[in-house]
Amino acid sequence: MSRKYWRLQIQGPNAWPIIEKLQGGTVEQVKFFRMGKLTIDGTEVSTLRHGMAGAPGLELWGPYEDAERIRNAILEAGREFGLEPVGSRAYSSNTLESGWIPSPLPAVYSSEAERAYREWLPVDSYEATNALAGSFVSDNIEDYYLNPWELGYGSFVKFDHDFIGRDALEKIDPATQRRKVTLAWNAEDLGKVMTSLLDVEGPGNQFFNLPNANYGSSNFDSVIDANGKIVGASLFTGYSANERRGLSLATVDPDVEIGTELRVLWGEDPNTEKTSANPHTQAEVRVVVSPVPYSVTARNEYHGGWRSANA
Repeated sequence: MSRKYWRLQIQGPNAWPIIEKLQGGTVEQVKFFRMGKLTIDGTEVSTLRHGMAGAPGLELWGPYEDAERIRNAILEAGREFGLEPVGSRAYSSNTLESGWIPSPLPAVYSSEAERAYREWLPVDSYEATNALAGSFVSDNIEDYYLNPWELGYGSFVKFDHDFIGRDALEKIDPATQRRKVTLAWNAEDLGKVMTSLLDVEGPGNQFFNLPNANYGSSNFDSVIDANGKIVGASLFTGYSANERRGLSLATVDPDVEIGTELRVLWGEDPNTEKTSANPHTQAEVRVVVSPVPYSVTARNEYHGGWRSANA
């Protein structure tokens, strides 16, 4: 495999002092998701203002031949601040605590207005290779589509300007939409799922990978109430080492209250042929509907925005 670019992030409460040490002076804290430049070890790199840990940070990238030298320079600069290399597997588990759902299904597969876009897409594009996973099954692809209110982005929707999709969004009543929550998985039930891989008599349950248990591009597990009614969808699942819990980000009916015990139907029936899905039986896992973000630190200390308590 050959790579053209490297990509790293400097994140956490001490991210900006490290960034300024690398630059050798003050670095302007540009607005969220604005791009810029930074000089590291005499090399100019591209930057994206980010904030994966609730404080200002940067995503960095440049030509791959510089990767190891730039990485070593960052680690050396961060040593006095306690910087630790985390790695890509742990990187996305942060979202379970902070409340960002990374991979909803692109809503491009059914509209006639999107036909030209679908025909333009290459066969190896994200939309073309996307794999649905989970216990929710429907023959109607639109049942997997999600709107901004269901994903917790309703506050971003403004009708003071024109944009693609405005007409559709204006027809939606926000008060009737599902809303984003965190589901805290029951430790006993999750433990049974995890240890089922040691069951020599049967196939066990779908493997719960750590720290992220998702086994498709877009995951969609049914969330069921005490009467067996589907009241939501569990969309991103894994384990938080900080919270010592299995967690998933979900969207649930508007009348489902925080503190309610529900069940997530984990696994597929029938099993799909995805290489990431092992032969398994489904399992019901008790979950408690919890705030989003789940992390108290994220709710109380994150910079003002959609994830903070005072947004």
